[in-house]
Amino acid sequence: MSEVNLLRKLPKTKRDVNARSLAKTQERVAIACKFGEMYFDGPREYGYGGYRYDGRWVPVAQDVIGHFGLKADSRILDVGCAKGFLVKDLMKVCPGLEAFGLDISEYALMRCEKEVVGRLHLGSAESLPFPDNSFDAVISINTIHNLDREGVLTALREIERLAPGRAFVQVDSYHTPDQRELFMQWVLTAKFHDYPKGWLGVFEEAGYTGDWDWTVLES
Repeated sequence: MSEVNLLRKLPKTKRDVNARSLAKTQERVAIACKFGEMYFDGPREYGYGGYRYDGRWVPVAQDVIGHFGLKADSRILDVGCAKGFLVKDLMKVCPGLEAFGLDISEYALMRCEKEVVGRLHLGSAESLPFPDNSFDAVISINTIHNLDREGVLTALREIERLAPGRAFVQVDSYHTPDQRELFMQWVLTAKFHDYPKGWLGVFEEAGYTGDWDWTVLES
């Protein structure tokens, strides 16, 4: 179990924290948490502000495949796959790789890339519909923090069940009070978040033995 930055090659997204903070209301937070059209393809104050494929996940797919030593016929699951962009790029980078995804958003899954049709499942990280030890790797990027603490523990146990010691999760965190305050101004959907020490305690409590990294918002 180790900290590893598998998203280091992902282009940095400019975030206007002040604009988000000024526009943030409980109503908009509630709409964002439905993970529907407004979250993915509505105005920026509701979420992504437009979530479209542009190939940016290709270098991330390369690093994921290298990190886990995946090859043709290996099986990998992306928990929180949204429209399946990373699933598509994993298969592009490693022909023959059996890549699958799961997401809670029917809206996102219905707008997936054609290359991943039939590979994406509707469901929750708290109940992964696959047998024990059925994947060579499981990844979950900026997803499980959208659950409450008990849900996070359940999701980590589910991920561990499918790929013991062969997983990677990335979650919202912060190293300083200033970073936490910045995050609180920006956040829409995360229900559980903590400093790294707190997260590591949650990983231990869940019996999670995979790898991890933090999404830290900086000014």
